[in-house]
Amino acid sequence: MKILLAHNNYGKYSGEEAVVDKMVTMLTAHGHDVAFYRRTTEGVRESIVGKVEGFLSGIYSPSGVRGMREALRRERPDVVNVHNLYPFISPAALFECKKAGVPVVMTVHNFRLICPTGLFMRDGMPCETCLERGNEWSCVRYNCEHSRLKSLGYTLRNVYARWTGAYRKNVDAYACITDFQRQKLIVAGYDAQKIRVIPNFLTIPQSYQSGVGKYVAFCGRISREKGVDLILEVARRNPDIPFKLAGEIRDKELVKQIPDNCELVGYLSGDTLSQFYQDAAFFVMASRWYEGFPMSILEAACYGKPTIGPAHGGFTEIIGAGESAIGRLFKPNNIDDLERQVVSLWHAPDEMARLGHMAFDKLQREYSSEVVYKKWDSLFQELVYGRNQSETKR
Repeated sequence: MKILLAHNNYGKYSGEEAVVDKMVTMLTAHGHDVAFYRRTTEGVRESIVGKVEGFLSGIYSPSGVRGMREALRRERPDVVNVHNLYPFISPAALFECKKAGVPVVMTVHNFRLICPTGLFMRDGMPCETCLERGNEWSCVRYNCEHSRLKSLGYTLRNVYARWTGAYRKNVDAYACITDFQRQKLIVAGYDAQKIRVIPNFLTIPQSYQSGVGKYVAFCGRISREKGVDLILEVARRNPDIPFKLAGEIRDKELVKQIPDNCELVGYLSGDTLSQFYQDAAFFVMASRWYEGFPMSILEAACYGKPTIGPAHGGFTEIIGAGESAIGRLFKPNNIDDLERQVVSLWHAPDEMARLGHMAFDKLQREYSSEVVYKKWDSLFQELVYGRNQSETKR
């Protein structure tokens, strides 16, 4: 099967790009022919001209539409897998797929179909106002991007997509990464029959090396919406527990006063990142917002490490609760409850080991590349051959 993958790269390499690259590797490993239609935002928004171009293209991109048309003619794919379309491809390009008679499946990485910013977040906290009101204008009203021009641009591109039916008319299936996302799309009026849950995935090792961890760990961008300030406060209250945080610093104000038992190790990759995971006792995520599907939970599970996370969004289904949980949940934005979970787990090595084993087991059962590939293959087969059979009957 030939699959055309359409994606507009972000300004900086992100978790979404990592998932896209992993998917390409997975599909080609199973014999599929993967072609690309990729644009990039890297470096473009550094100039005024680039910002204006991005503003206009997000609403309607003539070059994006033309590029999609040319890619369809050149590659003649069986199916198109769409990821991010903003700003230089734009939802308008989806009409070209419809004209060409090629089915489209959209991987839903975030909440952009129903929230202009894609985050369901305002001022660092969860926000579902646009979903509740059935339109996008609250993004302008509350200046969600902290830039009037940017908030307006994000709003207008969603308004255009909604008014023209770019998604609803041209996308044959939506692949959500969590059931939480699926439920939100249904509330927004998307056809439940078109929505599947296909989670993110990893290539899983055969086993993991158990051992006593040396510190409580965090891996991700160092920013307030990630709840890093909450983690730092827990560290400050418990000077006997060591903490290590890995990731790019996005909010310098957060790290002006770091407690002595807390170490920022910067952005890690390769063997250094592997060692960071291996030496951790467990991971903690204190995100104020829902997030999409935090890959660091799966990465920690590869090393038999449980994760403490907030009881909202996709965290509740990934981490779970009760005897089958692969970590612990705390009341979102509640520093006292977060502290209780961290301190109690730090002093319970047997429980830590049990949860780590559960995490690795769930990783193998639900999030391995082989398990997730079967879900994707089933969907592709249904879209391509199911459609062909229907057309033959006609």
